[in-house]
Amino acid sequence: MLTVKLRRAPREEARAPLALPLPDAAAVPAALRAAAEAAGFTGALRQAVMLPERGVMLVGTGAARRALDWEEAGGTAAAMAGEARRFGIDARGLAPADAAALAAGACLRAWRFTRYRAEPSPGPRRLDLIVDDPEAVSPCWDRAAAGVRGCLLARDLAMEPGNALTTRAFAARLEALAEHGIAVDVLGRKRLAREGLGGLLAVGGGSENPPRLAVLRWRGSVAAAPVVFVGKGICFDTGGISVKGAAGMEAMKADMAGAAACAGAMLSLALRRSPAPAIAILALAENAVGAESYRPGDVLRMGSGRSVEVIDTDAEGRLVLADALHYAQRFKPQAVLDLATLTGAIVTALGAHRAGLFGTDAGLLAQAQAAGEAVGEMLWPMPIGARHREDLASAIADLKQCASGTRQPDACHAAAFLREFAGPAPWAHLDIAGVDDRAEATALGPRGPSGFGARLLDTLVAMYFEH
Repeated sequence: MLTVKLRRAPREEARAPLALPLPDAAAVPAALRAAAEAAGFTGALRQAVMLPERGVMLVGTGAARRALDWEEAGGTAAAMAGEARRFGIDARGLAPADAAALAAGACLRAWRFTRYRAEPSPGPRRLDLIVDDPEAVSPCWDRAAAGVRGCLLARDLAMEPGNALTTRAFAARLEALAEHGIAVDVLGRKRLAREGLGGLLAVGGGSENPPRLAVLRWRGSVAAAPVVFVGKGICFDTGGISVKGAAGMEAMKADMAGAAACAGAMLSLALRRSPAPAIAILALAENAVGAESYRPGDVLRMGSGRSVEVIDTDAEGRLVLADALHYAQRFKPQAVLDLATLTGAIVTALGAHRAGLFGTDAGLLAQAQAAGEAVGEMLWPMPIGARHREDLASAIADLKQCASGTRQPDACHAAAFLREFAGPAPWAHLDIAGVDDRAEATALGPRGPSGFGARLLDTLVAMYFEH
């Protein structure tokens, strides 16, 4: 993450580029207007013009009204800074929260993952945020930085290769969050067996890397039932016996992006000392092929006691989530939200533009949508119809894991399946396949893992569960 320094004035000796956030061409300083006009600068949001002879970047903010607008302007500045190791943003004259949002956007866009490179990739490392009153901006920046750090943790985890982020390694990374006041409990095979979590045990049974259920708890400071996040943490997905094709399988190292987002949200809550109690339950497994792999046609006994007929071992995510959702009920939550890169069907329906949103409570679904809009992580409501549940009727078990055949509404079937295990509390299911990774850079991030969901969950709690 960028090192951000709040300053009252630019460094006199600095040669680093300085970004001027401007709403329109009329706001350009007089000395720069001719150059700005020649470059076609209008001040539109996400427009940027470099004036190298002046060491200045003109960054459009348009008629910015939301924090997200300021974030995108800050991200645009970071992208325009290119390979410069340091750059500045002149936020004088702006409200403290708007200045902090500029810095947040810059940090999101400047993120790089360089752990496995011989030499770090070039790009910004430091940001000077020029403000009228650093003391007034500092609390706003601390709050914004917490959300950014959670998002970047999710990106870092999703970027890790499967041979490095095994189930054990993932659990160890989560246990390190204890330094921020998050209590972490990790259930291994024996405890999973005692709990009867047959779905998670079956999915992870074919791998040398054993399954885990990680429970992260932030106690907050108010006496209230917790909000529970449930995350799919498939550290690598071969498809199991129903093996995937080779094309694109390398991307399956990120089939744990839902769990990563939940972990990131928990870090954000802890860093900003949220008063709201929250718990994350992360189902970690590697869906591999081995002598102990589960098979199509098997019947599993889940933690809830229900039996499930396996149709396709590549529909493993709903099995581990079902056990995690059941486990969540012991905490008597006031709301449950699960995140998962669950189905290709949701990508067919919504592409890379929005995540699918399913659930049982209209109020919670509306709250999740509003939180997503606030941070640019868009959701779209999808149905769970009676026929979707009927399609999961099994001749041998309580229900089938999925329907067989082609052209199935699998995202809806998966949601219908999960609903059977979600319990009585308001529940929302976010199918984030398609939005967990960026094919191209945007104002708020380079190509690669997006961290989708971490800031959404943090914002959801801030907006609706801290009062």
